[in-house]
Amino acid sequence: MNKQILEVVDAVSNEKGVAREIIFDALEAALATATRRKHGEDIDVRVAIDRRTGDYATFQRWKVFADDSKELEFPQRELRLEDALDVDPAAEVAGFVEVPMESVAFGRIAAQTAKQVIVQKVREAERAQVVDEYRNRVGSLVSGIVKRVDRHGVYIDLGGNAEGFVPREHMIPREIVRPQDRLKALLREVRSEVRGPQLFLSRTSPDFLIELFRLEVPEVGQGLIQILGAARDPGARAKIAVKSLDPRVDPVGACVGMRGSRVQAVSNEIAGERVDIIPWMDNPAQFVINAMQPAEVTSIVVDEDAHAMDIAVTEERLSQAIGRGGQNVRLASELSGWRLNVMSEQQAAERGGQEAQQLRDLFKNLLDVDEDVASVLVQEGFSTIEEVAYVPTAELLAIEELDEEIVEELRNRARDALLTQAIASEEKVDESAPAADLLGLDGMDKELAYELAARGICTRDELAEQSLDELGDVPGLDPERAGRLIMAARAHWFETAGLS
Repeated sequence: MNKQILEVVDAVSNEKGVAREIIFDALEAALATATRRKHGEDIDVRVAIDRRTGDYATFQRWKVFADDSKELEFPQRELRLEDALDVDPAAEVAGFVEVPMESVAFGRIAAQTAKQVIVQKVREAERAQVVDEYRNRVGSLVSGIVKRVDRHGVYIDLGGNAEGFVPREHMIPREIVRPQDRLKALLREVRSEVRGPQLFLSRTSPDFLIELFRLEVPEVGQGLIQILGAARDPGARAKIAVKSLDPRVDPVGACVGMRGSRVQAVSNEIAGERVDIIPWMDNPAQFVINAMQPAEVTSIVVDEDAHAMDIAVTEERLSQAIGRGGQNVRLASELSGWRLNVMSEQQAAERGGQEAQQLRDLFKNLLDVDEDVASVLVQEGFSTIEEVAYVPTAELLAIEELDEEIVEELRNRARDALLTQAIASEEKVDESAPAADLLGLDGMDKELAYELAARGICTRDELAEQSLDELGDVPGLDPERAGRLIMAARAHWFETAGLS
């Protein structure tokens, strides 16, 4: 029997590729289970197999608790320390004491139990191996054979006992997938689960598209070409931004391939999704113009503060620039990271005219100048009072319509306007500052007083008129403290009425 144990360990270990120690642990657990069934399920049993000879010994054991412990529930496998010391003088609390007992034979029942435990242990070991193998491959491309398709998604056999799962939401819309199809996907997540999928894949991720080009275009794999971004409408259209690190290599041509072979291979893998390959530009406006392909941009206005661009195209190109359902402009926006507003040339002209008029009115009102001077400033690109006040004098003098006297006057008026605005802002801040009677209220601190003032409660009387509900969302003010402060604020009302 002992020899049989060693034979079982070697056979299973070689067949499943699992460490012998795992098989020994499984056999020990199986023999312990068989022993408990023979002598009573309530006892705790440990079996130790000699890894060299296959001999094994069985022990009944008890967990040790403190003498005053109230946690003992199972007398068949738990002992108080004073009783445990009779079994083993070296017993310690939270440890175990044990005595030898008769071992069960490695017969049919034990073998059957061992088989079940081994299968479970082997399965757990295989799943752990899969997790360890794929943990560092997140974000990379994997390939396998479709095992089955259900309403939840697609299960892919990746080989070596590894199975990947593509959830329905990560499948390309309207893509037809059948069992035995070979499929590529991006490994997006690895989970160490006891049951169910562990390797979660995606076919809709922009990174999946990038990895496909890395596979099909050697220059990308070699680092001669960088793919700096991708945006997708899965199954319909995509855009990628490419940049060459070698001036001799055309990034767009390399990704397209001879007669479109490379981009076509990628497109075939993603259900015919059309891919636009956009040359990367360091100039954001020029890059956006490229990203709007195939639409031709006639003008572009960049608003860096709002991180947005207004794009004008001809009337006949407007629908192409926007794309079906806004697809083209949405993908260009995702690829560039800028908010893009597409309009016709006429709409751009009207909008530009409105903005120019608003700027003219601003200059006329704040600088007290006529329409002509305001128009000159707008035409020269000035858009704020600060620019008029602080740009170098030489830039203003370079404007043909302005002489030195007018420039000096404009700068003085601009600075006066900014000073007036600053004073108005300070007065507004002062208006929202807490009054002395609120700051001096019993139980009030400065931080809370300014928080209340920011909410329009600046005086003691204004606080007195509040209810607990109205102060419920003030940070750091619990109902009990709020109640005390309200009553303190109302105290002078009672004094006035002679009720104090």
